[in-house]
Amino acid sequence: MSGFTHLHAVSGFSLRYGASHPERLAERAAERGMDAVALTDRDTLAGAVRFARACAGAGVRPIFGAGLAVAENVLPPAGRPGRTEPHGPGSGPSAPDGADRGTARRRTPVRGGAFIDESAPRAVFLARDGAAGWAALCRLVSAAHTGESGRPLLDDRGALERSAADGGLTVLLGPDSETGRALAAGRPDRAARLLAPWRELYGDALRLEVTHHRRPDEARGATAPGSLRLAARTLGFAAEQGVPAVLTNAVRYADPGQGPVADVLDSARRLVPVDPRRPGSLNSGEGWLKGPREMAETALRVAEAAGFRREAAHRLLAETERTAARCLVDPQDDLGLGTVHFPEPRLVGAGRRTADRVLRSRCAAGMVLRGHDRDRRRWERLEDELRTIERLGFASYFLTVARVVDDTRALGIRVTARGSGAGSLVNHLLGIAHADPVEHGLLMERFLSERRAALPDIDIDVESARRLDVYRAIFDRFGADRVATVAMPETYRVRHAIRDVGTALGMDPAETDRLAKAFPHIRAREARAALRELPELREVAAGHGADERLWGLVEALDGLPRGIAMHPCGVLLSDASMRDRTPVVASAGPDGFPMSQFDKDDVEELGLLKLDVLGVRMQSAMAHAVTEIERATGERLDLDDPGQVAPGDPATYELIRSAETLGCFQIESPGQRDLVGRLQPATFHDLVVDISLFRPGPVAADMVRPFIEARHGRRAPRYPHPDLEPTLRETHGVVVFHEQIIQILSVMTGCDRGLADEARRALSVPERQGRVRAW
Repeated sequence: MSGFTHLHAVSGFSLRYGASHPERLAERAAERGMDAVALTDRDTLAGAVRFARACAGAGVRPIFGAGLAVAENVLPPAGRPGRTEPHGPGSGPSAPDGADRGTARRRTPVRGGAFIDESAPRAVFLARDGAAGWAALCRLVSAAHTGESGRPLLDDRGALERSAADGGLTVLLGPDSETGRALAAGRPDRAARLLAPWRELYGDALRLEVTHHRRPDEARGATAPGSLRLAARTLGFAAEQGVPAVLTNAVRYADPGQGPVADVLDSARRLVPVDPRRPGSLNSGEGWLKGPREMAETALRVAEAAGFRREAAHRLLAETERTAARCLVDPQDDLGLGTVHFPEPRLVGAGRRTADRVLRSRCAAGMVLRGHDRDRRRWERLEDELRTIERLGFASYFLTVARVVDDTRALGIRVTARGSGAGSLVNHLLGIAHADPVEHGLLMERFLSERRAALPDIDIDVESARRLDVYRAIFDRFGADRVATVAMPETYRVRHAIRDVGTALGMDPAETDRLAKAFPHIRAREARAALRELPELREVAAGHGADERLWGLVEALDGLPRGIAMHPCGVLLSDASMRDRTPVVASAGPDGFPMSQFDKDDVEELGLLKLDVLGVRMQSAMAHAVTEIERATGERLDLDDPGQVAPGDPATYELIRSAETLGCFQIESPGQRDLVGRLQPATFHDLVVDISLFRPGPVAADMVRPFIEARHGRRAPRYPHPDLEPTLRETHGVVVFHEQIIQILSVMTGCDRGLADEARRALSVPERQGRVRAW
């Protein structure tokens, strides 16, 4: 049995429609002997990167596509330019669920939510011809999200014409297209007129999609999507029109038996309970990722129903494979996985000189400005960092972040870097980070080394009240073609899952809400385990605890996306080709910032520079305090200038030691106030240790007690090895900082600090700890 390639399959990123994760589709395709499989999510490419990653792991070639809603008459039927044909009774198929035909639009539901009219026809677009196809697909998906209907809708003829002119796309017109609906209504004449402009536009890149699911209403001769009668009509119509036909299974889930999950998602999307009495209202259970043998049987059945010989089934399967073979997009070469794209050098001050030379010049100026120009140790440290940055090709990255920080300060907004980025002397000299890493013993290797080719991560803290002002400044500086915010999938957890399953099963809304609220905030897949372990849940769930259907469906929804929001701090920066590599849509809210459809992990794999611009309320409080002092006294303080606000103020530390620190950033919680009272900090370093100790790891490992006892002289410091005393002396023999772990590994094994940092990172991953132990 030869293989089969599914050209139409969706994942959970088709919100409340697809019932499987992209990774599961890739795994099942490999298990069932397929060489390639497509992901064609509705209105989005959000699952494409993780799908590509999963396909690489499974040894399957990924095909990338999207199913888009296309406005009626965006391509006028042949012979009727600019007119919309009527769809009265008998003249066309009824829209799904009895909705009126026309442009997708919102309606006010009976009870909460926002009902989506899904009557707009759809087409599937597959990327081919490498990077050009991926770029065309990204831009077409972006175009579908520019309308004002409140729902993705491709209503721009120009966008279709540009995608056709650029090439790179194959188009499938299936049962949900205007052509497919006309065939379902028994109107092949109208189907031919609707097909003509698509054929004129896309030529030999056009395909008609034949789909057959074994539907319960087939005996009555139904022609709904997936019915045998419509599949046979489509195959015959394709032969008459001379348009190649391909076989798909319009896959909504990876495995057989997941039809009820699709029913729940349909119910959640349409805001109506599942009605088992209504013919065709339930999923047939056939929309799974079938293997080659099942699809060959389907092809034969459709060909026979169309009145063709067995050879027609073979031709249908062969054309499907030929089409799949043309859809070549390499994740590394064409999507750019593993490569890096920075804003053009001229935008970050490197117009006539290279970015490396500009970075060296700015760092040298920073050394002079801070009075370190005669400090040999710092010059050596700087040279080591700059050589690493040059070898990795990251100079533009540092200049870009510095430009953002400079623009933020120019607006009068407080800004500083946090996290491992503070370990870079380059960041300090550029003004990105306030802390001097040499003075505080911070290591560059924790932030960046030649052993870590991934982009470094710099988090920028700004005033929470002005975070969006910083966003606007970034867009103004680099332009909307190079900047976007990051998406954040909102996934099903147990409470959401219970509510949607309860609605689908027709449970009383008040009872469903009571049941959902009784659960803690846990994963949906942990629902039955929580019922077993928490007696208070069993009491609330009395009458439902043994309902295997309810809890099975709840757990089946675990982790599936149920919505997409703008990430609270992620901002992407790239060169002018960004929109050729990611679809960009408007985020919700009054600002409507351009937002990539990819999440924070995906964009890093795509080589897009991601800045985390975090709004910190304490930064706003500090800015407010400075403003109030100026209002009251006329004096303008710079809190970051040690000449104006001297560090180590005795009265400040006396107040901190009293543990009356409500309102003090990072040391105001009850647990922190207790620790501050026991530790009695007297210096800035003491505060750093206090905050580092107040974390789950040190607390669980009982590191707090020995540190405090040694600090107050109640016990002598204990060092695991004499060679480690220089590393652990400042913390009385207790391992407190990540930098100390790096140094311990380096001292005890003789490895360089870059390799030691890799081992440190591996220690936090249970699956990798065995390798570290063996090493």
